[in-house]
Amino acid sequence: MIYRANIRPAWVVLVLLLCFAIAFALAKHSDSPADAKQTTKHEVQEKIDMTKFKNSETNEQCLKCHGQSKYTYENAESKKMVNKRMYSELIIKRDEFYVSNHKGFKCTDCHSEEYGTFPHSGNLRMESKANCLDCHGGDEKYAKFQFEKIDSNFMASVHSQKHSTDFTCWMCHNPHTYKINARTNENLKETITYDNLICLSCHSDITKYELLTNKEKPNILVKHEWLPNQASHFTNVRCIECHAQNKDTLIVAHQIVPKNLAVKKCESCHAKNSILYASLFKYQIQENIKTKGWFKGLFLSETSTIGPDQNNTLNIISLALFTLTLLVILIHAVIRIQKSH
Repeated sequence: MIYRANIRPAWVVLVLLLCFAIAFALAKHSDSPADAKQTTKHEVQEKIDMTKFKNSETNEQCLKCHGQSKYTYENAESKKMVNKRMYSELIIKRDEFYVSNHKGFKCTDCHSEEYGTFPHSGNLRMESKANCLDCHGGDEKYAKFQFEKIDSNFMASVHSQKHSTDFTCWMCHNPHTYKINARTNENLKETITYDNLICLSCHSDITKYELLTNKEKPNILVKHEWLPNQASHFTNVRCIECHAQNKDTLIVAHQIVPKNLAVKKCESCHAKNSILYASLFKYQIQENIKTKGWFKGLFLSETSTIGPDQNNTLNIISLALFTLTLLVILIHAVIRIQKSH
């Protein structure tokens, strides 16, 4: 009896581990339909009929010229049709505009009604551009984004302090293409890439960079040569995590700090109280919990590891250790069963 009592714990552990393995496999399997659903969503998005959007018919009056690389008009003097190239910075791509935050707006909601007349008056180029608060300030519908706080943070930013009114919201957020690649996006890599490209649109493009300064454009790789595993950091962490003053109350930090105040300590990210959990991962985890449940959202998401290993190395190691442990217990149980007979 004593000998039989000793083998029961092994059977119990074995059964529990097998149940866990089956549950884990089922959980993985249940993720695949969601992935298929997400793929279908992207496929549908590519087939959107842009004419169904609000004000699309009105906007087409502008996009028939500004929506392609050339435009045609009749010369009032010669009565001949003339083809002209559209300046690249004045081209608005329909497929990008109709997935942006402002897709439902009329062009003249932000631009003068006088643009309805062609040829456009040269004085219209001098008109003041609307800023975010002109529309979103005090708007209860968008209160959760806290535009007023974002604006005050931006005003304290090194961008605003150094360049004053020359640096506007539109320097980073193109009003014709900008969309909230929300911090709740299931694909965190897309969020990181999208946000970093906003920074790189100036810091890696001399034609845009020199509009604000006569300084030589800095070499990003050289400036960050002190950073270990440079490529991994650039693809897995947003620039603003180290170059902005992060605040829990805002979805995205807008107070860019001077370069001498940028984060350079590894423990700032690779620690229990990581700044990444206060900014990049905060909303991602909340969304995971909401959509996948508390356990899977918190412990089985890609954000559950401090200093996330996006190449799945930790996942592979964990799976290998689990498999090895299960194998050892199985072999141990089989040997003990054989000895009992």
